[in-house]
Amino acid sequence: MKKFIKTIDGSNTLFSTKYNQHFHDLKTGAIQEALTKHIIPSFEYHKNKKNLKILDICFGIGYNTLSTLYYLQKNNLDIKLEIYSPEFDLELINSLKEFVYPEEFKGLESIIKELLENKRYETETLKIELFIGDAREYIKTLKEIDIVYQDAFSSEVNSELWSVEYFKDIFEATKDDCIVTTYSIATNVRLSLYEAGFEIYEINPKGNRKQTFALKQKKESKAKYIDMELKKQRNKEAKAIYDKL
Repeated sequence: MKKFIKTIDGSNTLFSTKYNQHFHDLKTGAIQEALTKHIIPSFEYHKNKKNLKILDICFGIGYNTLSTLYYLQKNNLDIKLEIYSPEFDLELINSLKEFVYPEEFKGLESIIKELLENKRYETETLKIELFIGDAREYIKTLKEIDIVYQDAFSSEVNSELWSVEYFKDIFEATKDDCIVTTYSIATNVRLSLYEAGFEIYEINPKGNRKQTFALKQKKESKAKYIDMELKKQRNKEAKAIYDKL
């Protein structure tokens, strides 16, 4: 088990030697990053839905999935939830049996244990599926997704999960009113989303860093709409990310 790294909100994270990046922003905090960058924007967008299907890219240490459950409990939300999350690193998943999760996840221990042992947890109101393998292939098996937590390592080191082809598969796996959340504001990432069919928006939650969310259809929103055609005209050097041949 690798050494735990404490983030500013007191939650632990890890460092990936494969990608040479921390799993979370140390100055934001692992839980706060999950909540502000993914969960709160998504649930506010779908505030009138009582059934939600979430694609969590990728499971990693599990903070996005577990923080979603914490958010539901904290806010007493009566929502039937399905979460699908791919993860290629089985060694990482097995090591999480020794990982020290924060106090906020007290009460989720039985879910964590069963998920790590069986890669699945299911009740009448909650289903979590952890898939060990290629996220690109897994996405092609999914349909009718409401929310996508796009939380892969950065496009500089993990480009296969930020390419136009990848986002086209996301487009096919999601509902017309889906939302894709991501921490990235990079122009090439936004172009990849746009060229896959998504409309691009920018938010700055509670004074934190700017971040991106994407919708399949342009809608009135308090968020800032990003005109990607104008961006392309003004920055002709900017290019979307495509799969390497």
